[in-house]
Amino acid sequence: MDDTREFATQISSQNEVSAVLRHVCRALRENGYNPLDQIVGYLISGDPTYITNHQNARLMIRQLERDQILDELVHDYLEREGI
Repeated sequence: MDDTREFATQISSQNEVSAVLRHVCRALRENGYNPLDQIVGYLISGDPTYITNHQNARLMIRQLERDQILDELVHDYLEREGI
């Protein structure tokens, strides 16, 4: 039973990270920024000013750990590649 709960929490966490990333990308685009450049800058440096305050995007992304975001991005890439 504990394994099932752990898996459900992990899926919820992945969904949360994906939802935040989609929101942040939209907010960055709306402000004329390149989401790829800005998110990579944030992930490498940890500097939250890479993310706009528009639509509370900075607040939302800071509620996640950077390693959570990286995990989701790599997981998604590997899944798409069938690895």
